[in-house]
Amino acid sequence: SDNKCFIPLMEKYKEIYGKYPTTPVADAGYGNLQTYSFCEKNNIRKFMKFATWEKETHDKDFHEDPFRSVNFKIDDDGNPICPNGKKFFKISDSYIKGNKDKRVEEKFQCEDCNGCPFRDKCHQSKYNRVININRTLTSYHKEVIDNLASEEGIKLRCTRSYMSEGAFGVIKQDYNYRRITRVSLKKVNLELYLIIIGFNLAKYHNLKNRTNIEIY
Repeated sequence: SDNKCFIPLMEKYKEIYGKYPTTPVADAGYGNLQTYSFCEKNNIRKFMKFATWEKETHDKDFHEDPFRSVNFKIDDDGNPICPNGKKFFKISDSYIKGNKDKRVEEKFQCEDCNGCPFRDKCHQSKYNRVININRTLTSYHKEVIDNLASEEGIKLRCTRSYMSEGAFGVIKQDYNYRRITRVSLKKVNLELYLIIIGFNLAKYHNLKNRTNIEIY
């Protein structure tokens, strides 16, 4: 999975450079609780998008939807309050699967959805609505949104676009390389190394001919 890729990459970086990177940027595949928790523990700033980042930042209707549980008001006891003023009470806690930090996701159920004028907009269940709230992940999402919207975040996103995405685009589209053909980790690594070497040689050749200068 993407999460299993991210942490070993960070560990490899630390092995080579003696420290973790401070501002790694990644696409939405890496934006999950495990990745963010790892970054939190190791003083790595969070610039990894999450699955709904695009909608959160570019779709006002989605971001401000009053029926999304993350937009519910919270009373003094920590209970969510729906747009109809009904309180949600906690019915259980559950540990998040695969999370080594034993993070908890809370499950709440509305006290009464009967006769609610917003029911069709809120949920389709015939029972009282049940929501899951992960306060830690919600907090991380807000931090990521702020980081990516900052001047530094915008620069990092732009840099990633032309440094990595452009290379992937050329390899996939221009070279029509879309599938690894070898089996076993050793052979896969060899194949990818050859593709990367070919890409760099082509780039070197194009640059040398375009600038008409000697490159050492």
